[in-house]
Amino acid sequence: MPSIEFREVSRDFGTKAGGFLALENVSLTIEDGEFVTVVGPSGCGKSTMLNIAAGLLEATGGSVTVDGEEVRGPSPERGVIFQQYALFPWMTVTENVEFGLKVAGVDRTERRTTARRMIDMVGLGDFADALPKTLSGGMKQRCAIARAYAVDPKVLLMDEPFGALDALTRIGMQDSLLETWSRDRRTVMFITHDVDEAVYLAGRVVVMAARPGRIHRIIPVDLPYPRTEEMRLSAEFASLRRQVWNAVYHQPSMLEGTSS
Repeated sequence: MPSIEFREVSRDFGTKAGGFLALENVSLTIEDGEFVTVVGPSGCGKSTMLNIAAGLLEATGGSVTVDGEEVRGPSPERGVIFQQYALFPWMTVTENVEFGLKVAGVDRTERRTTARRMIDMVGLGDFADALPKTLSGGMKQRCAIARAYAVDPKVLLMDEPFGALDALTRIGMQDSLLETWSRDRRTVMFITHDVDEAVYLAGRVVVMAARPGRIHRIIPVDLPYPRTEEMRLSAEFASLRRQVWNAVYHQPSMLEGTSS
């Protein structure tokens, strides 16, 4: 059974000026344990797809299922990580990571043990008692990832989580995420606008088309895990990057109106 399945999903946003079709008949299957990235031009509905899968937004047509159960609202089985870290500034790293467990009624000893394990997993063991204001951007995002993992979700839904980071930190976070993912092969749907990031992380890259949002092309990434720096510099990576780049930026709809 696939972990995430979009079935003819559409989303229409009504406005005073008329309707805006953000997604049209999107069908996509993400298998259990698969790491899929979604990339596309601005306004192609990437985040709308993720928000529907997270249960934060309703589809106006079609359905999304996770492990065969239709998504009808938010659930701890779907861990969501956004570009903005959304950490509680008055809570320590440990308290932030514990938060979901506390809401779920997990007793103090168990949630503290789980939180410490997740914090160590993302390399923040020395900062367990630190407040968010003392952390770098990359460290805050590691904390957010640890918090998502703490409630043991079936899938991770990540919406441009590294978009606000500098280039060097971003590369480090990509490697850290893949190292964490390799331990349990949790199903991941990862939204990004960065072609290199899309190729480096994924087993498959889903390229979206805009106006309205729909799947334009799905490109398999035939590179083995673990991914390495040498892979980033390889001819195979360059070829895949070129395929994705062309699929994103040379769509017929994007070329309309240009001189011939």
